Amino acid sequence: MSEHENDLLDRVLSSGAGLRRSTMVQALRDQLSQLRLNNPLSTLKLAQAPVDHLTIVPPDSWPGDARVGSDIVQGILRLGGQVIQLREPNWAPVGATPGFLSALHGFDWLHDLRALGGDTARRQARLMVRSWIEHNTNPAAESWEPYLLAERLSHWLGLYEFFCATADDDFRLLVIESLRKQARALQRHYSAVLPGYQRFLALRGLFFAGISLPKGEAKIALGLRALIPELNAQILADGGQIQRNPFALLHTLRALIDIRSALRTGAQEIPDKLQYAIDRLTPALRFFRHADGALAVFGGGREGNPALIDAVLNQADARGRPLKSMPHVGFERLVSGRTCVLMDCGEPPPEPYTHGCTAGLLSFEMSVGRDRLIVNCGTHPGALPGWRKALSATAAHSTLVLNDTNSLELSDSGVGRRAHTVTCERMEENGALWVEASHDGYEHLFKMLHFRRLYVGNGGDDVRGEDTLEGPAGQTYTIRFHLHPTVQASLIQQGQAVLLALPSGGGWRLRCTGGTLSLEDSIYCGREDEPRRTQQIVITGTTEPEQTTIKWALQREKRI
Repeated sequence: MSEHENDLLDRVLSSGAGLRRSTMVQALRDQLSQLRLNNPLSTLKLAQAPVDHLTIVPPDSWPGDARVGSDIVQGILRLGGQVIQLREPNWAPVGATPGFLSALHGFDWLHDLRALGGDTARRQARLMVRSWIEHNTNPAAESWEPYLLAERLSHWLGLYEFFCATADDDFRLLVIESLRKQARALQRHYSAVLPGYQRFLALRGLFFAGISLPKGEAKIALGLRALIPELNAQILADGGQIQRNPFALLHTLRALIDIRSALRTGAQEIPDKLQYAIDRLTPALRFFRHADGALAVFGGGREGNPALIDAVLNQADARGRPLKSMPHVGFERLVSGRTCVLMDCGEPPPEPYTHGCTAGLLSFEMSVGRDRLIVNCGTHPGALPGWRKALSATAAHSTLVLNDTNSLELSDSGVGRRAHTVTCERMEENGALWVEASHDGYEHLFKMLHFRRLYVGNGGDDVRGEDTLEGPAGQTYTIRFHLHPTVQASLIQQGQAVLLALPSGGGWRLRCTGGTLSLEDSIYCGREDEPRRTQQIVITGTTEPEQTTIKWALQREKRI
């Protein structure tokens, strides 16, 4: 009893009320106990029940795909470029690729179930979440790797109202206890996430946990201490992300918007540098979009979902004029009429951001209206080592390859031999646009420099290129133009030109001087789905003494 209660008891006992002392003591104790139970403040103090709700639910309004959600309800999982059908939840299905497993354990697909909506989708989400908790209890397992912890925390917390709002108390207790365990693990190990945009995803998970779960102040403070150095290191002056990958830039901006929203919801101060980074990244993301709404495929990235890109740009709430040039990250954008050309004119990323880097020096992509024409091959969503090696090669990009050798040396540990000097100059005159660029990635091995000139005429109906190699004779070169899978190509004029038919009905013709023209098979991995077969235009030849120049032109056909 409290001191006040003891005083009250003593006064009553000394009054001689005619009852035996023991009886009076028991009666008073019973009354005081009843008073305490009926006192709401005392009830709060005494209650030690487990937390069955979140302090705050962080906002998450990112779109999903209802068709994908419908497949998930039926046990069909389309993740990481793979389709696997399961009768019941299985967190290590036979034959699953690393990309499939990462997407499965990351739970971003909860957005697809939410897009489907309804009780069936909610029940499926709860079934999957409960199964994961029951079958992933070992913190040393790969499913507890810090990046996956952060992704899972972000998506469970952001979509908590979707799958937990109508759940029973036992399920909510189970989820929140798992969230607390995962948040503690992320707090200890978030810095083990690979350098680059995934660090921002890890910090998002930390911030979400900090504002949503009780006693999260330490997580928020840790996130704030780590956020500013990452912003300083990764976001360049022109808004580019240091990995030089538009897909990484998209997810960087999305994560930073989520962090800003979480801090606002938690009544925390927004760091100026966070808002400044969002303001810079937004026009940079627009820079990399083709007219179909998706992204150019550079640096090991993919197109991305146009609906998600729209949502990210809308929620960024940042104004910025469309960029023409991004000199710090090293890309140029040439737009005239309905024609858009994007060209990689920059150096490879510095260490420690070279994981996932590709050897696409001076590669370009071209679209006409909503039709993609010239592309780079992209990266396999399954994250398979063999595919990764092949698709990061120079030959998987629309550029020149010398002696079937990559323009920079790629390995699992990063970049070895690299270009030390990459130059770029942009010019405009009378409505025409052109870029002159060069790199010395082949100088160490072959004493050869590569110069590329790209020209887009006024109106966009005339695109011309000139590739020049300076160095010794006898070196074999190959210039590749990978075509989008929707483009139909055929050799004409006794193999002297290629006719290209776009899905919208327009036609283009490619001609060249200085090499032999042919059509070969290729593959496109720019989408999230499985790789698609396509073709590539190839110009081959052998260098002459001192200087070799190959000219080519892409011109719109009036009729096809």
